[in-house]
Amino acid sequence: MYTSPAEYGVVGHPVAHSRSPFIHGIFAQRTNQNMIYRLHDVEPENLRNFVMEFWRRGGKGLNVTVPHKISASGMVRAMSKRAERAGAVNTLFFDQDGITGDNTDGAGLVRDLTANLKVEIRGARILLVGSGGAARGVIAPLLDASPELILIGGRTASAAENLARQFGSIGPVQACDLAALAHGGFDIIINATSAGLVGEVPALPANVIHPDTFCYDMSYARSGTAFLEWARQRGVKRAAQGWGMLVEQAAESFELWRGVRPPTEPVLAALRAGP
Repeated sequence: MYTSPAEYGVVGHPVAHSRSPFIHGIFAQRTNQNMIYRLHDVEPENLRNFVMEFWRRGGKGLNVTVPHKISASGMVRAMSKRAERAGAVNTLFFDQDGITGDNTDGAGLVRDLTANLKVEIRGARILLVGSGGAARGVIAPLLDASPELILIGGRTASAAENLARQFGSIGPVQACDLAALAHGGFDIIINATSAGLVGEVPALPANVIHPDTFCYDMSYARSGTAFLEWARQRGVKRAAQGWGMLVEQAAESFELWRGVRPPTEPVLAALRAGP
C-alpha cells in the first residue's frame, strides 16, 4: 500500500547553494525513512505566509537558514531550551497543535569541532566573529564546553555587547567591534557571518591570528571560502569550513523529526569526495 512521503525542507534566501537535500536524502536512505526534502527560497517579507502554508498542507518540518533564524522564532508555539537561549531557531517541526522551534546549530558545531576535527574547546580562547542569528545559535553550546573566553566581535560594538550581556550568566563572554581588535592570542576563530556567501572576508586585522590558531568558517563552498583563504595566506596551519557542522546539525534535526539518529560518516565522506 502506497503511503505519501512526509514533507520536509530548508527555507532561506538565498538557498540554491544548500546541500541539505543531498544530506537528508542519504539520511533517509540509511534509516529507511519515507520522506522528501526540498529547497525553498523565500524572501523575508514572505516567510510567515510560507511557513503557515507549509504547515497547513501537512508539512512535517523545516530547517531555517540565513536570513530567517531570528524572525522564525516569532512564529512558534513552543521553543526548546537551546532555542530559547539562542533567541533563534534553525529547525521547525509541525504537528496538529502547532509549530515547535529548536536550534541544532550549536550542537552541530561543537560535535564537528570536538568529534570530527579533534579541536580542544575546554580552556580555549575563542573569537566568534558575527552577532547575528548564526552566532546566537552557537554561543551557549560553546560555553557549555568550558572555554576560557568567548570574545564576540561584531561590525558594531552594540550588537556584540547585547549578545555578551544575554549569555554572560552562562559563562565568560566579552564583546568588541572588529575594528577594536588590537592583538591575537586566540586559540580558535569562528566566522559566524554571512560574508562568505558573497565572497567577502570580515574586517579582521591580520594580527588576530597566529599559525597555531584554528580557523573555522560556519559557511561552506565547494571551492572553499574567502575567510579560510585569508587565514591560510597568513600562515594558519589548521582551518576548516562548515561541512561538518552542516551535517551534524542536520543529523540533530533529522532525529527530532524522525526519532532515529542517522550516521553522519557516509555523508561527510560523500561531501568531501564532491562534486
